[in-house]
Amino acid sequence: MKQSKDQLYEKIKIVKGDNFVTIEDTKNLSEHEFISLVTDFLNQPAIKNTRHVSILIASKFSDNADEFLLDNGFRLHDENVTVWMELDNLKSMEQVFTLKTLNELSESDFKDVWQQSMKGSLNAPSSLTMDEQLRSVEVELGPKYKDSCIVAYEEGKAIGVIMPHIEPGLKQEGRIFYFGLVPEVRGLEKSKYLHQQALWLLKNQFKATYYIGNTSHNNAPMLKTFQYNGCKVLERNKVYKRIIKD
Repeated sequence: MKQSKDQLYEKIKIVKGDNFVTIEDTKNLSEHEFISLVTDFLNQPAIKNTRHVSILIASKFSDNADEFLLDNGFRLHDENVTVWMELDNLKSMEQVFTLKTLNELSESDFKDVWQQSMKGSLNAPSSLTMDEQLRSVEVELGPKYKDSCIVAYEEGKAIGVIMPHIEPGLKQEGRIFYFGLVPEVRGLEKSKYLHQQALWLLKNQFKATYYIGNTSHNNAPMLKTFQYNGCKVLERNKVYKRIIKD
């Protein structure tokens, strides 16, 4: 039975910001449904003028889906690995790092550490400015977004940023909007402990029962951190982007 457009849209997730939109969970569509939905989506007047459009393609799709997006002005940006874990069995742990939220920090200080943690990252670079990225966090997470914008410190020195939160619209799904270390402390096995601390926050402060995370397939250190902390691979997606130049 052919499904209506509304039924197709119910199968996916759409994340919107001031000047970006992302389509996720395309694994729930057939390839024919995917092409039909994206065609409709791209023809919407608001989307035609949206500066940044990202679409995640499920690994089950054939090259036809890739060619369809390339023909519509998209380019391959990255390939993501998505992981999953239950938080019920997360053991109590020593709080290795001191954490401060954006409620306790100036916006400029927070953005400075965040920008430092992005330098040399093995994930594909964002197409948004730092101000646009912080605004996207505010738009997606809502009024309490500052509780999720956290800088980690060791012996008084900022070592990285974590952004744990409950996925909007879902009461039990924990996610980390961003996770990164400043260049000076990479390779010192701090990632696995900071990630553990972020998972502890998801369980005990944000009341998540499970965690969904993702990173670039090129980011071997983060993939090792996921594995060390008991995360299992859930799916892989290609990330396509269309950017309208000013």
